[in-house]
Amino acid sequence: MTILVTGATGRVGRHVVDQLVKRSASVRVLTRDPSKAEFPAGVEVAQGELLDIEALRKAFTGISTLFLLNAVTGDEFTQAIIALNIARESGVDRVVYLSVIHADRFVNVPHFAVKSGAERMIEQMDFSATILRPSYFIDNELMIKDVIFNHGVYPMPIGGKGVAMVDASDIGEVAAIELIRRDQASGKLPIETINLVGPDTLTGSDVAAIWSDVLGRPVAYGGDDPSGFEQNLATFMPKWMAYEMRLMAERYVSDGMIPETGDVERLTKLLGRPLHSYRHFATETASRS
Repeated sequence: MTILVTGATGRVGRHVVDQLVKRSASVRVLTRDPSKAEFPAGVEVAQGELLDIEALRKAFTGISTLFLLNAVTGDEFTQAIIALNIARESGVDRVVYLSVIHADRFVNVPHFAVKSGAERMIEQMDFSATILRPSYFIDNELMIKDVIFNHGVYPMPIGGKGVAMVDASDIGEVAAIELIRRDQASGKLPIETINLVGPDTLTGSDVAAIWSDVLGRPVAYGGDDPSGFEQNLATFMPKWMAYEMRLMAERYVSDGMIPETGDVERLTKLLGRPLHSYRHFATETASRS
């Protein structure tokens, strides 16, 4: 049967598509502008978005399993509610949903609260679902690499509790494994939640030390105060989103993003290989710059 992937052109979605194709799955993607999207040969492209009801109904026709990724937008929850309702209407009850770690705890952060609500909806509507809860994406650091390289400062206020950053390619591969497992199951599988984390739980000072080592020159941690972080983000994204990122950073500082016992071992076993580390990312990034 066919697996529908939403968010297929993003950092996680493209890895999901590639890993599904690698495993010979039948894949359909939903995208706003097919002319700007490049996908592997054999991937079926459906034009539309998650608020376009008729396009969704068409995209869901003939599929068996859904990968649901909602980007952080002002109408994220509406998108999730509509997508899950159209899935149920279309007879699709096998879902892999990309949530976020600690969604049930960091409820003052809007997109965490949204994902917690979507998780409850999945449970109440009795979907056969895997809920993936990733930590902070290592790949987000590409947005700040110029500050690190040019000013010798690691500016992300992630605090001293520790954040187990996860690589987007690891997220995509786990998602593909779970999509195929659900798609090929002979019957309905129970809901399962998987924390997606990296192999190391790092503080702001730890990350600065990695960059210092990789670059061969001092890199300082910029500190825990998120006010400057919010102001910088507000120069290139909507102010509401910059504020939301500040709220998230405040939870990094107060709580961290710390794996539960056994998370790393579970993921390593599932993938059959070690998880990608922050040091690996930093080394690769430096080598390309």
